[in-house]
Amino acid sequence: MTAPAVSVPGAVFGTIGALAAFPLRLAAREVERQHGQLRRGITRRTTHVVFGRTLLAKAGLTKNGDAGIEHHVAAERAAGRILLSENGFLRLLGLMKAPEASSLSRQSLIEQSRLSGADLDHLSLFDAFEHDAEPYSFRDLILARKYAGLIAGGATWGAIARSVHRSGPVASLTAKSLNVGSQHGRPDAIYLEGGQSELDGQLLFDLGSAVQGDDTLEELFSEAEAVEEGGDHDGAAALYQRCLAIDPSDAIAAFNRANCLRAGGHAADAAHDYARAIKLDPAFVEAWFNLAGLMSEQGRDASARRHLQKAIALDKSYADPVFNLARLEFDAGNLPEARRLWVRYLELDAESEWAGVAAKGVQFVDMQLARTAG
Repeated sequence: MTAPAVSVPGAVFGTIGALAAFPLRLAAREVERQHGQLRRGITRRTTHVVFGRTLLAKAGLTKNGDAGIEHHVAAERAAGRILLSENGFLRLLGLMKAPEASSLSRQSLIEQSRLSGADLDHLSLFDAFEHDAEPYSFRDLILARKYAGLIAGGATWGAIARSVHRSGPVASLTAKSLNVGSQHGRPDAIYLEGGQSELDGQLLFDLGSAVQGDDTLEELFSEAEAVEEGGDHDGAAALYQRCLAIDPSDAIAAFNRANCLRAGGHAADAAHDYARAIKLDPAFVEAWFNLAGLMSEQGRDASARRHLQKAIALDKSYADPVFNLARLEFDAGNLPEARRLWVRYLELDAESEWAGVAAKGVQFVDMQLARTAG
């Protein structure tokens, strides 16, 4: 998993999980200073995804465990976004010193350590090595061999990542003996010195009271996402409102709250928060699209049309607003424009169920136009 050469100007960073080592507000300020953007969550405009290490602790307490993290990683990689660990992100910003030069490739590390590629990538993404991507160092190879032994003994990559960050800099573990805690009734922990003591302690950075406000906000946002995922839309909307009370500039929280309000049947309040998200971030294409859907549900087709046209103008590769606008034009009797839009949709998406609907729409319009011409 080589980290591509990137520059901050123009980049849009999204976070999954709160940062454990640095306050998000300070990171956002630095990204903005370097002419990029940093937002909680992921949107279509996101180019780089930062995986916060607090995800590890939360995953250890949930039913799905690390599978949820793996799903996020696979989805964002498939979407073509650049994945960054916390340390990789801070190094990119120049807020953390890069490790000494190294030369081991990802494949070489896999072959010499017998650690699987997937485990290597996940451990790298959560900073269980000195380097967050290739080229790796000799110390990383030592760690990879230790981790491979732990996994062979029944540990998971998540248990390893959760444990190693309790001991300070991970490179310090190269000279220590690590053992799986399952033999001590703790399969989620890694032990030192033949199991005599569990890896424990504080996170690498002690930021004191300066982080407390950020901790509260990140915890609230994560709780809101979990409540929303669980289907309690009113409860999630209330939590997102608390997030907005702390940070009124958060367009993602406004957008998420609008989605919850809409799902809960509060259309007027949802429209207000979609508009709020757009005011905070005029290029927030999903907010334009969802507001258009809300207008369409209310029979306000003219407003829906304008919002869909704005979404298409902002992101010409976004297929959904093209399809919905085609449907609006068809219902309005504007068959040539509906056909043009359906053809465009098929250029963007030729495989989905909706592509089949679009293809049938084109055929129907062609038959109608031919009949009229006849």
